[in-house]
Amino acid sequence: MTLTLITATYNSVKTLKSCLDSVAAQDYKDYEHLMIDGASTDGTLEFLEGYRESHPHLRVISEPDAGIYDALNKGVSNARGNIVGFVHSDDMLADSGVLNRIIKCFNNGNPDGVYGDLEYVRQEDPDRVVRHWKSAPLNRDLLQKGWMPPHPTLFLKKSVYDKHGAFDLSYQIAADYDFMLRIFQDTEYAFTYLPGVITKMRVGGASNRSLKNILQKSREDLRAMRANQIAMPFLALGYKNLSKLPQFFRK
Repeated sequence: MTLTLITATYNSVKTLKSCLDSVAAQDYKDYEHLMIDGASTDGTLEFLEGYRESHPHLRVISEPDAGIYDALNKGVSNARGNIVGFVHSDDMLADSGVLNRIIKCFNNGNPDGVYGDLEYVRQEDPDRVVRHWKSAPLNRDLLQKGWMPPHPTLFLKKSVYDKHGAFDLSYQIAADYDFMLRIFQDTEYAFTYLPGVITKMRVGGASNRSLKNILQKSREDLRAMRANQIAMPFLALGYKNLSKLPQFFRK
């Protein structure tokens, strides 16, 4: 079973090595690592060229794009694997056995998607955890209350994208939430929750970088809820935000 990992980059040279190293260290080797670069100017491309010399799994596409979701869409359309996952340029796979455990889930139960837990870590010290997002097995009733697993941990069969299409570029921050609402409400699909941390994410991403971004994320979440028939979107948004508070204390 071949897996495609997609990383969108734009002027990401400061954090890219830890991302690439976490993928290269994986025990599972039947994968490609597809880098979709938005025509970086900070040395990212030169770094990738040097890295690729000793890492044959790496494939690089560089051209201007319309932002991260456009880059991720390009990655999905160019993916050669039958399983697709994302490792963002400032994120890392949690340990060397992550891909092995994910592939075992696909092989054992033949689900359409696998997801797990996520740790938020400090920008300057990725060994220091500041927030632990523990997910749970899928309960579609909870979607109406704003529940959702962490998108960076989600690995899907390519056929899911073939059916449901790409990320909606009219969203700047919440296209992943809109996409997940679409697929998790599709009762033809089965999903497996894999307990344990799959991804470590550095804090400071687009959705929580500033108060302005937080407000924009909330507006876009409401729009995605309405578009995907969440019955009481304002209540669901409140639950969605409040449910994150225990993540700062739970380990």
